[in-house]
Amino acid sequence: MENKNPWTILSEKELYTNPWISLNEYQVLNPAGNPGIYGKVHFKNLAIGILALDAEQNTWLVGQYRFPLDEYSWEIPEGGCPLGTDPLESAKRELLEETGISAANWKEIQRMYLSNSVSDELAIIYLAQDLSFGAAEPEETEQLQVKKVSFEEAYQMVLDGKITDSISVAAILKLKTML
Repeated sequence: MENKNPWTILSEKELYTNPWISLNEYQVLNPAGNPGIYGKVHFKNLAIGILALDAEQNTWLVGQYRFPLDEYSWEIPEGGCPLGTDPLESAKRELLEETGISAANWKEIQRMYLSNSVSDELAIIYLAQDLSFGAAEPEETEQLQVKKVSFEEAYQMVLDGKITDSISVAAILKLKTML
């Protein structure tokens, strides 16, 4: 029973599209058989998160103003991966762009859907270790601050509600269980 889709789609209409997302509206019959409406945001990229960890258990956070929230946010380095391309290569690119850090060892530690009631956005989170350092090369849409903190400080920031980004929260909590 859990694998059977209880929704019936009567019609679908694209309401909006841009290079990153599309918004579709569905006329449906809900699981009880009654008519309803459903909206879905389709993401044209995977979300990628990278938790870089050095031998002394330090990590790097990226601070930036998030337009949709109208707030400043501290996060692990993150970015997009075009569908059909290698997520690990995108993770390497994003870490280098945002922080100037390269890593010799990579491990996927989590896959998660970010808001599965309205979106199909999949996030893949990596742990990056054996780090080397260079210059960051942020994109023109990014005005970033990068700061090195102990992993324990990052964990406390999650507990204190100072890190609220879902990818960052999941990455930090996952790594805490791994250490």
